[in-house]
Amino acid sequence: NMSVFVTVGTTKFEELVEAVATEKFQKLLLSKGYNHLVIQLGRGIYEPNVHVEGVSVEWYRLKPSLQQDMKNATLIISHGGAGCILESLSLKKPLIVAVNENLMNNHQMELARQLANDGYLVYSKCNSLYETLQELNPANLKHYTEGNPELFGSFLDSVMGFEEHK
Repeated sequence: NMSVFVTVGTTKFEELVEAVATEKFQKLLLSKGYNHLVIQLGRGIYEPNVHVEGVSVEWYRLKPSLQQDMKNATLIISHGGAGCILESLSLKKPLIVAVNENLMNNHQMELARQLANDGYLVYSKCNSLYETLQELNPANLKHYTEGNPELFGSFLDSVMGFEEHK
């Protein structure tokens, strides 16, 4: 059972939900062997209602913890929050970060770009998520090892940089 977990975090990220809730995207999931899609919607208004035969879709808004869904997933597609990225990588899950272009101060983009350059994840704008998944080979991604100073430095910079802009 290969499943994809999509998470937008605690806010809303309609573009991401809409991108994965299309028939075209779900057919691509199926062609890559994924048969289960779990979407965490956050505070978004849009509710997925596309059904492609062979792919079961479930969604919810918020849960106290997303860890179980992350553990169960074969692939995670996530918003760019540092906490979510770190958790996905520490679970050694292949990760696509969907960049939210509506965030003015896009420190998330910097972090995703840095980690993509280092080979730990791939990142994508929502309008090119289909192509990103199409080209994704999870075997090419590096596994995160706890206490990797280079990686920790990237996170720290991201989080500290974020703090300074508040």
